[in-house]
Amino acid sequence: MNHLHSAAQQAVTGRIRSLAEKLTRDINRIYRYYDTDFKPEWVPLYSFLLSEGTSALSELIKETGYSRLSGWRIMAEMTRNGIIEKFRDDKDRRKWKLRISPKGLQSAERIRLPEKDIQQAIGEMMQHCLHNISASIGEWESLLEEQAFFDRVLDQRKKRETQPVTITDYEPKYRKAFRDLNEEWISGLFKMEKADYLALDNPESHILDKGGHILVALLDDEPVGVCALIRMQDKPYDFELAKMAVAPKAQGKNIGWQLGQAIIEKAVMVKAKSIYLESNTKLRPAISLYRKLGFTEITGQPSPYERCDIQMELTLQP
Repeated sequence: MNHLHSAAQQAVTGRIRSLAEKLTRDINRIYRYYDTDFKPEWVPLYSFLLSEGTSALSELIKETGYSRLSGWRIMAEMTRNGIIEKFRDDKDRRKWKLRISPKGLQSAERIRLPEKDIQQAIGEMMQHCLHNISASIGEWESLLEEQAFFDRVLDQRKKRETQPVTITDYEPKYRKAFRDLNEEWISGLFKMEKADYLALDNPESHILDKGGHILVALLDDEPVGVCALIRMQDKPYDFELAKMAVAPKAQGKNIGWQLGQAIIEKAVMVKAKSIYLESNTKLRPAISLYRKLGFTEITGQPSPYERCDIQMELTLQP
């Protein structure tokens, strides 16, 4: 037990699973001891229907916390055992609803005593606890509602796999990398367009000389990522974030995130109030990155690119 406490951070899911298994095993024994063939896992669905009268399965799943798969399985078991029954919704005959059957109503008395004794036992146990387990579970539920555990684990993986890169300002020696990295991903999914050639063939005159900026990500002194801020002259935005590209061999190392943060910091340094960008919804990882950086979707701006089907903005200052 001391080992479990010392390793709680690593073993919390195992401890929760073990506790749930112990409680589930004993509650099943309790129901058998009370001589009822009613399954404990049916109780949330049964209790909700007993309170509400009728419900659609989707509402039941939402209110009782079942997963969709578990909800369908439990509904099928209870229907086969005659505890609940399906019927057509009077307002929409295409939809099915659920209610407790006449046989199922007789089960209310059979589960009343075991449920009463179970609740009493839990109440007494909570009186002996130094910490409020209900409040703790509520905190965990709230945290997992904000961000799923799956996504939290992936965030940790990204942090672990993130390689420190050097973000530096553009120099003429990076001209080829700026073009090659962008041309590689554009040509792989779309086609190079006139606006691409203007920026990639003439980064100094088209971007830098007009008040823009280009950043380069270096990994072991090799350019593996690039991103530009292009000064916008005739639109309600100060800069366009454009020409972000990461070498395929360097993808998955959080370099895009580091470049994105650095280019936004550059915009803040020059007192920009807003940034605009264009992309394509095929580029799901890129769109996800932009959203994490704080960009939100807009519409209505003219674009020189045929491939553009999504536009986004980031407000830096009011």
